Amino acid sequence: MKNLIVRTITGVIFVAAIVASFMRPEAMVLLFSIVTGMTVWEFTGLVNELERVSINRFICTVAAVYFFYAMTYFCSDMYGGIAKSVVFIPYLVTIIYLLVAELYAKQTDPINNWAYTMLSQMYIALPFSLLNVLAFTATPHGTIAFNFILPLSVFVFLWVNDTGAYCAGSLLGRHKLFPRISPAKSWEGSIGGAIFVLAAAWLVSYYLDGEMLTTLEWLGLGLVVVIFGTWGDLVESLFKRTLGIKDSGSILPGHGGMLDRFDSSLLAIPAAVVYLYTLSLF
Repeated sequence: MKNLIVRTITGVIFVAAIVASFMRPEAMVLLFSIVTGMTVWEFTGLVNELERVSINRFICTVAAVYFFYAMTYFCSDMYGGIAKSVVFIPYLVTIIYLLVAELYAKQTDPINNWAYTMLSQMYIALPFSLLNVLAFTATPHGTIAFNFILPLSVFVFLWVNDTGAYCAGSLLGRHKLFPRISPAKSWEGSIGGAIFVLAAAWLVSYYLDGEMLTTLEWLGLGLVVVIFGTWGDLVESLFKRTLGIKDSGSILPGHGGMLDRFDSSLLAIPAAVVYLYTLSLF
């Protein structure tokens, strides 16, 4: 009972913090730059526990946070002036350094070090940074505007999917979705979560009255988030099973670590960006 109360309180604070952050662009950028840094720090700490793995935890984390701010600068006009791609040069130099440094580090398995170093950037830094693509969009007048609806909707759909999948799975779950990696997940739960999300997507479309996306496009976005959010959860479960751990950390009481809390979003965010970009082509 005590654990349930702690988990509930943490969950409410977590959701409130994310929702509140999307009300102001500065708050969103600050919160998710911190989330990016904390998640990469957690990830690099975990992989450094593996035998024959030793990556530069500090530089990987700084590089990830810098990349997030670089994407903010590139996608928005928050910092004044015209966004220029030159802002990515320091990040590219850092990545080159992390690769070349293995030549002189004399580690037992440099390939593993390279792989986990790049994974920290591709798996964590890039998805969080793509929130900027969702949040800052060009207007018909040629300016850039902050719009919290798209990035927030991705998280809302993920939360609704988790809740719906848990309820449906608890009541109807019979057939395992992926028993090798996550024995608790069922097909019934996943389908139930998808139905809940499609209902939520329809409500968003109804409330916005066709603004930004059509009803069908909102339903499509909801389905993309469900599919890739589920895969994101399974990917993190496979990662933890490979490491032989139950939780990625303990920083969030009752919820585990940063990876445990944001696992679904790490695939859902880039998938949402690809989906919305594809819509813009037609």
